[in-house]
Amino acid sequence: MNIGRSDFITDQSSHPYREKTDRAIKKRPPWREYNLHIVAFFLVVISMFIGVRQIKITETASILLLPLIYALIMGLGLYLAKPIKFVGSKQSKVAEGAMVLFIGVIIAKMAVSSGQAISSIFHVGPALILQLFGDLGTLLALPVALLLGFRREVIGMASSICREPNLGVIIDKYGFKSPETRGVLAVFVIGSIIGTPYISFLASICISALPLHPYAFAMASGIGSASMNAAALVPLTHTYPAMATQLEAFAGCSNILSFCFGIYMCIFISLPIAERLYKWLSPILGKPDEDSIDDEYAIEGVKDDKYAASEELSSGKLKRWGTFLVIFSFIVTVGNYIAYKTPMVDIFIGMLIISLITIIGMSLERVVPWNIQSIIFISLIGIILSIPGVPTAQYIVPYVSQIELTTICTAFLAYVGIAIGNDWEEFKKIGWKGIIVALIVISGTYLCSATIGHITMALTGII
Repeated sequence: MNIGRSDFITDQSSHPYREKTDRAIKKRPPWREYNLHIVAFFLVVISMFIGVRQIKITETASILLLPLIYALIMGLGLYLAKPIKFVGSKQSKVAEGAMVLFIGVIIAKMAVSSGQAISSIFHVGPALILQLFGDLGTLLALPVALLLGFRREVIGMASSICREPNLGVIIDKYGFKSPETRGVLAVFVIGSIIGTPYISFLASICISALPLHPYAFAMASGIGSASMNAAALVPLTHTYPAMATQLEAFAGCSNILSFCFGIYMCIFISLPIAERLYKWLSPILGKPDEDSIDDEYAIEGVKDDKYAASEELSSGKLKRWGTFLVIFSFIVTVGNYIAYKTPMVDIFIGMLIISLITIIGMSLERVVPWNIQSIIFISLIGIILSIPGVPTAQYIVPYVSQIELTTICTAFLAYVGIAIGNDWEEFKKIGWKGIIVALIVISGTYLCSATIGHITMALTGII
């Protein structure tokens, strides 16, 4: 793959870290990293056994603690505390190299869900569809982040709501050690910890302070996160109990749309806009006279890395990809059974299906002459194969639909926790400023979605 080729989505050279990832996997075959996979396996098992825990703050606000957060924190803690000697820098780098593969599995799972629900999505009203553009409200955080001293981190921070699918997009495009990934991971972690109670509080204030229809607030609560969706809906149904059924329906449909298509909004619209805004605003709002927290990760430095030499698709690479994904599939299968008691054979078959879609998508990225990201291929393949009426759907959907996205993300974040240990000092620099940016990101998408939904319903005569 030629690093110098221009990305068809943005002007920036694409995947400066991709070949380095391929090299990392090739230099250290996955079957030799059994210690890493054993640790990840037990992190997932423990996390799924603990399950979802709710901490009530008030009658209408609570914090949901999810297994994926346990796995992330425990993985990072194991690396930093060093209680297990055989999880060190080498294993952290291997975990980092596997990110692109595991992201593909998440995207494939979501693509199958999108194809499965495509008919119902096309039948929803224009207000539900147009309010998706409220996701662009996250861009309001970009100039603030620049004023706070961030540099390219702002692209990851402000290009989306920074949930699991968006995390995958950023890592896939920029690489795990990039400042963009550091930014999206920071907002992801902060949002996971305080996002749920914050959006519940925000919804409570907005419902009483803003002259928008309750349906608009219900639509705005569907931002692609189940916990945030529920948290934002609680004060709304509490305020309008007679409309609870309708509000839940609007919120549910909106969340499905955000879940299925929010990632494409990020890829094709908000991420390119974020890159251009950064290019325009950083000379004005940035602080070039100060040390940037992403200077040492300059893209040119990565391009010159001795392990970043381009390499064609090979049987050896496919073998390593396949081995990684089989191991990952087994971990997810066990985790899914622990939490949801789903048939292990069905889950494993479903995981192998989306793993195969991932391998095909990543292979196409390397053989197709145009510079198209693998997640585009993976998404298209997953959607097309699972559309009702397509012959393959009857074989794919029954298995893949039994896999919970939470379990896949928990396994993914177990590896992420170990991987970010190597760069923990860089993450610490984000600090309290990251909290401010995260709150603006959440507020921006919620308020913009509610406003667009209200205006669209007013124009179409729904309200």
